[in-house]
Amino acid sequence: MGVYDRYLAARLRRHDADTPDHIAVIITERDLLEQGAYATLEAFFEWAFEYGAERITVYVSVLDPEAAPTLRRELEGVSVPRRLAVRGPEDTQRADAPIQVSIGLGGKHEFAGAVRKIAKDVQDGELTAGQVDESEVEKHLVFPENPDLVLKTGAERLSDFMIWQSVYSELYFTDVNWRDFRKREYLRALLDYKNRQRRFGR
Repeated sequence: MGVYDRYLAARLRRHDADTPDHIAVIITERDLLEQGAYATLEAFFEWAFEYGAERITVYVSVLDPEAAPTLRRELEGVSVPRRLAVRGPEDTQRADAPIQVSIGLGGKHEFAGAVRKIAKDVQDGELTAGQVDESEVEKHLVFPENPDLVLKTGAERLSDFMIWQSVYSELYFTDVNWRDFRKREYLRALLDYKNRQRRFGR
């Protein structure tokens, strides 16, 4: 760890606020084509758990669905400190793992799937229209939890990522591209998170 990184880590230790339990990061198919991208991902997992994260969600946005199988094989081969679950664009079943990676599953796709499942339950008489509320919708989402902090590198947009779950998340955007994302960028994100007062819509 360099001098500046040690300085950032020391600043984090001086704060009383907790670090986020659930970290989410958005990266693109193009990001993963860059040299060293998977090594950065492995390092990111280490940093997140080192600084108190209990769960990590990674969304990989793909433009070409045909690239998904190759990406999935590469991601399943990443060295991780805890159990990893990788889902492709057609997977809808939830995965219970500290690290969850989803390829091409956008928020609109996920929400539409939840609506279809609820509509079928109403049609089958297992549910009435009056029983459909927020908790019922959340039962059918692929991502079961709400991240505390969402990181996006390279651009200030969510790219259709967890549009339901991130409504009360803290968002952190950096113009640093994924290939150049280093521990200091992650520590900066944590410091920014600690300096915020979360209101959860209030």
